[in-house]
Amino acid sequence: MIKIDQLKLHVSAEDNQIKNNIAKKLRIQPSDIKDYEILKRSIDARKKPELFFVYSVAVSIDKSLEQKVLKKALKDNNINAYNPKNYSIPSFQGINANESRPIVIGAGPAGLFASYIFALNNMAPVVFERGKKVDDRTSDILKFWETGVLDTSSNVQFGEGGAGTFSDGKLNTLVNDKQGRNKFVLETFVKFGAPSNILYDNKPHIGTDILKRVIANMRDEIIRLGGEFHFECQVTDFAIEAGAIKGVVAGGDTYYSDRVVLSIGHSARDTFKTLYDLGFNMEAKDFAVGFRIEHPQAMISESMYGPKFDELEPAPYKLATNLLNGRGVYSFCMCPGGFVVNSSSEENRLVVNGMSYSKRDSHNANSAIVVSVGANEFDKSNPLSGIEYQRSIEAKAFSLCNGKIPQQLYGDFKLGKLSNSYGDFTSETKGKTAFGMLSEIFSQEINQSIIDAMGQFGAKIKGFDRVDAILSGVESRTSSPVRINRNEAFQSNITGLFPCGEGAGYAGGITSAAMDGMKVAEAVITSLKEI
Repeated sequence: MIKIDQLKLHVSAEDNQIKNNIAKKLRIQPSDIKDYEILKRSIDARKKPELFFVYSVAVSIDKSLEQKVLKKALKDNNINAYNPKNYSIPSFQGINANESRPIVIGAGPAGLFASYIFALNNMAPVVFERGKKVDDRTSDILKFWETGVLDTSSNVQFGEGGAGTFSDGKLNTLVNDKQGRNKFVLETFVKFGAPSNILYDNKPHIGTDILKRVIANMRDEIIRLGGEFHFECQVTDFAIEAGAIKGVVAGGDTYYSDRVVLSIGHSARDTFKTLYDLGFNMEAKDFAVGFRIEHPQAMISESMYGPKFDELEPAPYKLATNLLNGRGVYSFCMCPGGFVVNSSSEENRLVVNGMSYSKRDSHNANSAIVVSVGANEFDKSNPLSGIEYQRSIEAKAFSLCNGKIPQQLYGDFKLGKLSNSYGDFTSETKGKTAFGMLSEIFSQEINQSIIDAMGQFGAKIKGFDRVDAILSGVESRTSSPVRINRNEAFQSNITGLFPCGEGAGYAGGITSAAMDGMKVAEAVITSLKEI
């Protein structure tokens, strides 16, 4: 096959023009092309108002013609031979697979993909999830947004699919993928109901409405292959003998296995405490905190794409800066056409996140604007200190407006003044809101870091620092505040226990967590082969 990079077409071009442009680029006839596959598609808005898609494509032609084409294109760096890297599913041929049934704790992306790899190997994984199935979980979350009545085991953080299910469903990752795991994750999502464009869009997303169906379909397939799910069944203790895992305690019963995957997510604070008390090797890690910020989506799209922005989907953005005070400030989990959502998981504490449906058709864009925090905010010699810092700021956010999402216009935040009305646009939120003094939650240094960064971001995106931009607090779950250490065999200091995914400190987002789940499943299989 041949790979062509930097194949540019106007966004209004018909699909059949791709084939014609491939033929023109390779100097062959369209009829010579047996097949082609879009590998990547990104947007080029450098010549706005004119907008272009830039493609990377893999092309299949006759082998003899392929050699001629490659020879003629030796000086063209955008035309090269292509050998696709497909993920090789590891194989485990145990004497009795049922005797080696792995336990998986948590049914987020890491746990689901670890379980899927096990199921494909006829290993019949046993999955424990403290929350509910995704459909029941959805009902609990909608009730919470409407009434403020929180179910601490079934919410935006806990339940089938993990925290990422009620987000934008972004699937882009910066993980270097030499084994084809990223492609396998995307192909698996498509297999279970996601749109095929996620296979090639530069910034793929599913949307929470579609992702819920994908997760449920994936779970059903794992069960069909012999897997077993226990929902509303929290693992509360671990059976350990001579420094090795022997099983877990869940729902008052002990389930035995010498291979346990720990994919608990970044908000399982009670489980982190249990692990710490049992002597698991773990450490506090830096993360970031801040606020959600909303702008009119049309303003963002016009800034990014120009006056013809409505020819494309709502525009995302990514912003970052390093300040002179040593703080990094950046946008996180940007949701085009999205909603700010109450994502609380503990009583009397409040945290927000962003969410989009697949159409991304709300009026507003939102993202978190967050500041790096670490040793200046909590004692990193205590592995649980980051959690306590999170809890302290979430308690402040809750108390500001008696459990409603506290909001403040950016201009008022700068002045330390309570807002009393919205400006030229209103908030798009899931959950009740009220105006509060967000400027009272963080230290003055963190507040000033946000203000300094906003000035820089306003120079990059016109209107980003507008005085009526809406801030919502508090964003505190950007990543796990804990890392559960693991060795080269992916095991903790407790033999047979495999820390995994975002909660354990080894991923950041849906795709990287899923990929880490795959890596851990491979490590489990390797450990069983070595017995």
